[in-house]
Amino acid sequence: MSPFLDTPTTNGHITTNPYVVPDTLLGYRRPIKVIVIGFGISGINLSYILGKQKNSNITLQFYEKNPELGGTWFENTYPGCSCDIPAVNYQFTWHPSPNWSSYYAPCHETLAYLKSVVAHHKLDTNVKYNHRLTGAWWDQETARWRVRIQPNDDPAAEFYDYSDILITATGVLNNWKWPAIRGIEKFKNKMHTAAWDHSVDLNNKTVGVIGNGSSSVQLVPAIYDKVKRISTFLRSPTWITAGYAPKYAGEGGSNIKYTDEQKKHFAENPEEYLAYRKAVEREMNSNFGVMIKDTPAQLECFEYAVNEMKRKLSKKPELADKLIPKTFAVGCRRANPGHGYLEAISSEKCDVIFGEIAEITEEGVVAEDGVLHKVDVLACGTGFDVSFKPKFPIVGKDGLSLREAFKDLPDTYLSIMTPGFPNYFMMLGPFAPYGHGSVIPAIEVITRYISMALEKFQTQNIRSLVPKKEAVADFREHRDLYMKKTVWDAPCSSWFKLGPKGETVMMWPGSRLHCFNALWNPRWEDYDWEYLMSNRFSYWGNGFTTTDAEEEGTDKAWYIEGI
Repeated sequence: MSPFLDTPTTNGHITTNPYVVPDTLLGYRRPIKVIVIGFGISGINLSYILGKQKNSNITLQFYEKNPELGGTWFENTYPGCSCDIPAVNYQFTWHPSPNWSSYYAPCHETLAYLKSVVAHHKLDTNVKYNHRLTGAWWDQETARWRVRIQPNDDPAAEFYDYSDILITATGVLNNWKWPAIRGIEKFKNKMHTAAWDHSVDLNNKTVGVIGNGSSSVQLVPAIYDKVKRISTFLRSPTWITAGYAPKYAGEGGSNIKYTDEQKKHFAENPEEYLAYRKAVEREMNSNFGVMIKDTPAQLECFEYAVNEMKRKLSKKPELADKLIPKTFAVGCRRANPGHGYLEAISSEKCDVIFGEIAEITEEGVVAEDGVLHKVDVLACGTGFDVSFKPKFPIVGKDGLSLREAFKDLPDTYLSIMTPGFPNYFMMLGPFAPYGHGSVIPAIEVITRYISMALEKFQTQNIRSLVPKKEAVADFREHRDLYMKKTVWDAPCSSWFKLGPKGETVMMWPGSRLHCFNALWNPRWEDYDWEYLMSNRFSYWGNGFTTTDAEEEGTDKAWYIEGI
């Protein structure tokens, strides 16, 4: 016996009316198509989890704008680029590698790992590279997404694809931007850290570096030895602290190299390697107390960071007074380990210019005091557009544009969906747990959540799902009140924060463990469900289950062992 339908269908969408009991099996997953935008870490995990499911009846199609996989790890290649999360935990739980060269791995090694995972599991057979999403529109009549794709950045080659489900897996830090400084277009030999030009020769050059975020903090010590001089322009103070899980790093939280013997031991003793990875992860999770105002952990971290920064800036102690924050605690901005950064900027080879930049000329950077600082090369570590507003139109129900919906501030349900956009999921959307630990476990938990939603969608004759506005409002109220007790609520400039004055914290209201627990058992009651048929129990079908229909050998008395 096999499942079949005796009523007209459109891609699995039953169009019969009035109600007729369908001749289907309970548990049957109707065929659906899922389009995923992006093939970085989130896309790779979706391909593995959704693609490996037996008899899932899911057709997956990925579109990636870059010529290769990897997302941010393909795009960011600036000198010194590395992951500030311990490498052993910045990897998929389902494909751990024992071959990391160091505790904090360089970016090219992270990209190589992702490529090896995809090759090993054959995860990109349904990926189209050099294919950019240029728009997506929800069709209420068919309950499907119409997606416009542009291959090879050629408008003449644009085409449309269609899907039941649309998932954006483009990440947060994917749309870099030049700083909004007058005259920046005049200086020709400039680069953004997220679009580094390796053909530019830095040897014996005077290099200007704008910003003191993660990329600039890694860049300065990496180019220090080869350049003639560095002029670094800092608008605001920042904390330079020990890295994540420093207990297992080197002295003072410094990076360490794994020996060949250690890597061999990890490979030959997977249980010990797992125990080591869990120990590192436990330390990261145990430090969430640092994010809560005035806790012993926060006060201890504050004292340590102040003393360490003063010690490393001892050659130019006047820098400590301007660089050490006075109005916000450690963690308000994402922690910057910055190995070697403080030592570099406090040397005689580096000029540190605090304050706003008045303008940029053909020769260099004019500080707010009117002094021109001539440079040969200008490196902008000035971040990304993190407004979450898409660069392309995504239009939901009743013509609602996501760019318009997110114009002032994004509003989401648990970071995963947003009202007014049926069958649309986001990986690491607004208010995901970005700021404390590796995002990869979060990606895996969010993927699990989406996978559960898709199974319900397929097996219960769901036409569309969208979060209730009341649930979104409650999430917002709880989140906003919770954030007042955290260090993120302080007046710091951070990509964690949005709003006219940075008053809205774009973060999950709790620890990563809190997030994982909340997403583990979905609250389906927080959604509005639209069904394919007039009767919500139509998926019960002909009275038989998929287990009934299985061949001999299937355990049809599984419950006798205990329920």
